[in-house]
Amino acid sequence: QVQLVESGGGLVQAGGSLRLSCVASGRTLTNYAMGWFRQAPGKERENVVSINWGSGYTYYEDSVKGRFTISKDNAKNTVYLQMNSLKPEDTAVYYCASQRGTDVLVAPDYWGQGTQVTVSS
Repeated sequence: QVQLVESGGGLVQAGGSLRLSCVASGRTLTNYAMGWFRQAPGKERENVVSINWGSGYTYYEDSVKGRFTISKDNAKNTVYLQMNSLKPEDTAVYYCASQRGTDVLVAPDYWGQGTQVTVSS
């Protein structure tokens, strides 16, 4: 079992920045991908960013490339999502997730509780 605890959501104006954190516990993450999905009201949950814990390989959904950056701190078992130049369409609940044996999150095995990000225009 992997437990994921998120923090860092909130309300920000368009053009602003937020940083999400996700602390993982319960297993060694070497063969795991970690990252975030998001779900806006009335929309399906979508994969935003992923990072492979062992190789550092990263994936970014097209709409966030150049604005979002995912990183990890091995010592703290924590992954971060730095979100810059936020847009109202980034408004969603962001879910930290992890999946065994993959570079990119596709069908996560574990989920965090979700954190709300709201971007006002």
